[in-house]
Amino acid sequence: MPELSLIQKIIVFAIPVIFAITVHEVAHGWVASKFGDQTAKMMGRLTLNPIKHIDPIGTILVPAILLFIGGFVFGWAKPVPVDWRNLRNPRRDMALVAAAGPSANFAMALFWGFVARLAVTFGGGTPNGAIYAIVYMAQAGIMINFVLLVLNLIPIPPLDGSRVVTSFLTPKAGYYYNRLEPYGFFILVGLLALGLLGKILAPPVIYLTTFVLTLFGFGV
Repeated sequence: MPELSLIQKIIVFAIPVIFAITVHEVAHGWVASKFGDQTAKMMGRLTLNPIKHIDPIGTILVPAILLFIGGFVFGWAKPVPVDWRNLRNPRRDMALVAAAGPSANFAMALFWGFVARLAVTFGGGTPNGAIYAIVYMAQAGIMINFVLLVLNLIPIPPLDGSRVVTSFLTPKAGYYYNRLEPYGFFILVGLLALGLLGKILAPPVIYLTTFVLTLFGFGV
C-alpha cells in the first residue's frame, strides 16, 4: 500500500491488527475450556473485548514501529492463561489448544476476503473513498492474519508451533526442547535483525494471501 500515508496506514491496519491478535488469544482459551481448563474463563479472558488482551508493547508499539519502517506487520497480545494440568489429555489437548490460534487467524483471513468481496460487489464497481478504505482494510486483515498464522507455527518456544511439536516428543525430549522458551523472543528478534524472519514468513504468507484473494475473485 505505498500510496497511503503513514497516518492512513495506521487507520487501515489498527482494527485488523487488534482483532487478529484478540481472536487468536480467545481461540486458545475457548478450546482449552472445551478440554477442561477454565482458567481463561475465570480470569475474564474469553471475551472479544480487545482491552482485556492488549499488550502495550506487542499490540501497539511493535506493530506501529514495523508499519513505520515497512515490511511485515505483526504483534502479540497478553497470552491467555492455560493450565495444562486441568486438561483431560494434556499432551494431545495442548497441541489442539496451540493450533486453535493459527486456525482462528485462517478463519479471520477468510472473513476479511469476504468483506472485500462484499465491498466491491455492493459498491457496484464504482471507485470511491469508502470502498477503497474497506478494501484496503480487508487486504491488511488478510495479510496480518496470515503473518500471525505462519509466525506462530514456527517451532520456537513459546510459539504455538513448539506446543504442537512438544506433543510428539517424549516427556524428556519435550522438557529439554522447552528450555529454549526464555530465549525464544531473543531468537525472533535476532532473526528479524538479520533479515531472516521476513524471508521465512514471505513465501507462505504470499501463497496464502494469493489463495484467499483468488478464492474471492480478485485477480493477482
